Amino acid sequence: MARVKILLVQDVPELGQAGEVYTVAGGYARNYLLPRGMAILATKGALKQAEQIRQAANRRRAQEKANAEAQATLINGQRLLFQVKAGENDRLYGSITSGDIAEQLSEKVGFEIDRRKLQLPQPIRELGIFPITIRLMPDVTATFEVAVVREGESWEDAEKRQAEAEAKAAAEAEAAREAAEAEKAAAAEAAAAEAAAQEEEEAGEPEAAEA
Repeated sequence: MARVKILLVQDVPELGQAGEVYTVAGGYARNYLLPRGMAILATKGALKQAEQIRQAANRRRAQEKANAEAQATLINGQRLLFQVKAGENDRLYGSITSGDIAEQLSEKVGFEIDRRKLQLPQPIRELGIFPITIRLMPDVTATFEVAVVREGESWEDAEKRQAEAEAKAAAEAEAAREAAEAEKAAAAEAAAAEAAAQEEEEAGEPEAAEA
């Protein structure tokens, strides 16, 4: 199908920004861009509007970024608490999803949070404190914390549990380091002993030959 020249009137991800002219496949233009109002055919009359469209888009993007930055200021440092049922191994009877987090965060900050913007690869399935990043725009992010505790517990309980876990992990790491050093020292000592025995054996061979 013939390619056509179009003028974008909206920003189109992975294609370009409003006010820019592109040559695209005819089917892409007629079946997607034009019907959705994302672009118009780049006629002489339309091209005269390009700069006006570009400036309007720049103003809109600047306003959207300012709004996103204001929202980021409100979100940064927020602390959400989820009280749940969990087993003895700290695993939850269920999970905390991005939808759960978005709902509680929305209540905290007073505006709707899009769960798809939360950087949460998978639901939370264990007790703990988790830093969460939300990407409001490609270059605007905010970070907040989510504490997942047993029913009846508080942030202080979550912090105490985390401190204990970190102390345990540090102790295990130190023990592993010491064990590795001891193993290395033992290996070096064994190698030195073997080398000494080899030297002693080699030193004794000429005496045996003379006898």
